[in-house]
Formats: sequence, C-alpha cells, structure tokens
Amino acid sequence: MTEPLIDVRLMKKTYKLGDETVTALKEISLTVEKGDFVSIIGSSGSGKSTFMNMIGCLDRPDAGEYLLDGENVGKMKSSQLASIRNEKIGFIFQNFNLLSKLTAIENVELPLVYRGVKVPERREKALQALKKVGLGDRWNHLPSQLSGGQQQRVAIARALAGDPPLLLADEPTGALDHKTSGDILKIVKDLHEQGHTIILITHDLEVAKKASRIVHIYDGELYEERGDKRELHIHGMEKH
Repeated sequence: MTEPLIDVRLMKKTYKLGDETVTALKEISLTVEKGDFVSIIGSSGSGKSTFMNMIGCLDRPDAGEYLLDGENVGKMKSSQLASIRNEKIGFIFQNFNLLSKLTAIENVELPLVYRGVKVPERREKALQALKKVGLGDRWNHLPSQLSGGQQQRVAIARALAGDPPLLLADEPTGALDHKTSGDILKIVKDLHEQGHTIILITHDLEVAKKASRIVHIYDGELYEERGDKRELHIHGMEKH
C-alpha cells in the first residue's frame, strides 16, 4: 500500500493575542492520497488560513506531525521549508501574484529559476505549461496585457511548471467573475483528471463541490462529508 501524499497527525496551532491564547487548530488529522482532489471550506476565523499555511509549509505546527510525500516537514528549518515549497508544492493564489514586469513565460519560469534549471529546459517546460492552460500563444504578454482569467491561467501554469506532487489553490476564483470562475474551475478539474493532486481552499460551497472530497473546517476542527454522514477528523481518528 502506498503512503499518502499528505498525512497530518494531531496537528495543533495556537497564537498569542495579548494575554489570550487562541487555538487555531485543535489536534486535527487528515490524509490526502496521491491523485485526490480535496476542497477545504471554511469561513473567516475558522482556521482555514492557518491550515492552508501548514499544508503549504508557510508555518509550523505547535504539536503533531505533517508528512508531505513521505517527509516530516513539521520540524524543518526555514531554509528546508523553502526548498520543500519550491519542489513539492505548486501554489495558485487568489490575486495571481504575477510579477508585472515579467512576461507570462518569465513568470511561469520563476520556480525553475530558483531550482537552478538551465534556460533552454526551463523555457521549454514553461511553454508546455502555458499550452496546457490554453495560453501558448500569449507567452510574450505582460500581465497588464492579459485579462484576469488569463492571468490566473498563467498562475496555474507557473504552479505546474516544476511538476510538483501537490497543487495548492487558495481561493483561485475569488477575484474573478462568474463565467471566468467556471473556466478556471474547469481547468483545475481537468488537471485532477490528468492525475494531479489538488487541495482547493475556499469559502464558497459551490466551488468546493467541484472536488471529489469536501472537508469543512469550523472552529479549528475538520469535518468531512461522506455520503449522508459527516465525520470529525480529530485525535488521529474519524468520529461520526
């Protein structure tokens, strides 16, 4: 049996707000298999952003373990986490996070630049990623010359360029109109059907329903819908 791509065990995270200690995550556990498409849905203050930061190796838990592709990343140093983010995770952000002075292909190349991939190889990989999202003919355009939907496609191509095991999409349709959102979600769903593992963070249930699994986060706890049941992922087990 193959190990899961993501294995979160009893993860806990607290923050200090003045004299008060706030528990953002309450010993939650979750596994995501390779090839899964999981949406994590929650409102503001639910712990959703904290959990996304943990999954994306942008922060460390106070307790528990996080294994990503077999590596225990929960205790890694900042430099190690930076390498993991570059090699293991393709990020898709709500506001695209493209560099305005770089062309589409140059933006897509960035993760490969940080890896030290030589120019001919990274240019080819970036072009193939742009073609995958339908922008092979816009490779030389600046972000200002592209629509919001096209900019998000560039961001998706950037996430794909290094062929990471995990695609982490944080509110990928949040800055887009309804029709464009549908187009982007179709691309995300197509990527899943091609074998990519995707975690989609959202506050919108209609967006969440595009995934194969829906996990709710509320008050620092995870609840997963399974048929007509809802299961609580806590203390290393699933409770009905």
